[in-house]
This record gives sequence, structure tokens and C-alpha cells, in this order.
Amino acid sequence: MIKKLFKFIGILALVLAIGYGVLYYLYNEPLPTGESGPEADALAYRMLDALNYKNYNNTNVLEWSFRGDHHYKWNRRKEIVSVSWDDITVHLDLITPSSSKATINNSSASYEKTKDLIEKAQSYFNNDSFWLVAPFKVFDHGTERYLVDLKDGSEALLVTYTQGGDTPGDSYMWIIEPSGKPKSFKLWTKIIPIGGVEATWQDWTKTESGVFLPTLHKLGPLSISMGEVVGK
Repeated sequence: MIKKLFKFIGILALVLAIGYGVLYYLYNEPLPTGESGPEADALAYRMLDALNYKNYNNTNVLEWSFRGDHHYKWNRRKEIVSVSWDDITVHLDLITPSSSKATINNSSASYEKTKDLIEKAQSYFNNDSFWLVAPFKVFDHGTERYLVDLKDGSEALLVTYTQGGDTPGDSYMWIIEPSGKPKSFKLWTKIIPIGGVEATWQDWTKTESGVFLPTLHKLGPLSISMGEVVGK
């Protein structure tokens, strides 16, 4: 029985390895090259203008959810964000994370548990907020911008994050509509082993504060809902 189980596991591992190899061969794209400088920066500014970047800077509070699992209320002025999932809420201090507080079923978590929950909340926030506000991070400290010529004659904006977040070194190539709004981006990230996977940025909403934010992304068969997006 045990021998049969190990044989089954070995066959399954082989099938998965072959499947991954086929997918990698068919869909993996090398990281494109482009030119850095004023033209790349100009395209980045064009995208920011289309999304009302000035209004984003004046947005005090952002609220959204990520796939219905993680819920956020981010006070951008105080640099504090409420991160909730399951029966847990972390009031995450983005300036001094160690001073953050956590509750489980509305009761204060223990010191050791709080440390773990703070790390988890930070990881959730870093990922989930990127899917909301990534266009506004193209000039963050440690970013490099490149203008890429596409095969159809249009231009795209490649942004590489050399530091910051959970996975420095990740790159995103923005596909931009004639209006200046992002249509999608392609990803070269550590978490996704196949390069060039494309995710849409769609169903934009104009918030109370006047900034445009996405409410939905599609990544292959996967849909990523941002819930009810609020900016004020």
C-alpha cells in the first residue's frame, strides 16, 4: 500500500513538472528592455494625470476589500490602516509597526500573537494595496522607469521596484490606453514563476475625492474584486 502511494505521488509530481514545463515554454516572456529618461517619465505622468493624481494626493481615507477576504480602511494622513480578516482586526501603524494593536473577536490579542498578526497584516496590506494604487507608485523611491516599444507600434511603461515592499526586484509593464488610463500590466515577479502574465485594470470608479481607482482585475481565469472602493 505504501509503495503504491509513493508511486502515485511520484507520478503526480512528474505530471505536474511536465505541465509546468509546457506552460513555461508556451507562455513565459523574458523581461523586456526599454529606454529610461524623460520620455519614460512623460508616459508615467500621462497615466497619473488620467487618473487624477492630484486628487489622489488629497485623498485622506481609502476603503476597499481584496477578493472579499481582507478588508481595509486606510487613513493616509495618520498613516494608520485597519486590516480585518476572519475574526481578526489589526490597527496597523505604517510608521511604527511595533506599536500596532490587534484584536481577535474584539478582544486584545496576546503580545506574541500580536507580533505574528502585525507581520501578516503588513504582508496583506503591501500586496492588496498595490492592486488598488500601483499606478500612483511609479515614482516611489527605488523605482526605475523604461519606455518599451511594443510590436503593434504603441509604447508601454516598464517599472522596476529595486527596493521596498515584500519582493524588491519585481517589474510591471503598464499597457496604457489612448486616454492615458492603464488597461493592464504584465508581471515579472518572484511570486509568479512565469514571466509576462497579464492582469487587467478595469471597472474604474471615480471616488468622492475625485481620483479614479479600479474595482476589478482579471488574471487569466482568476477575478480579483476590490469590493466597494471608497476614497474621500
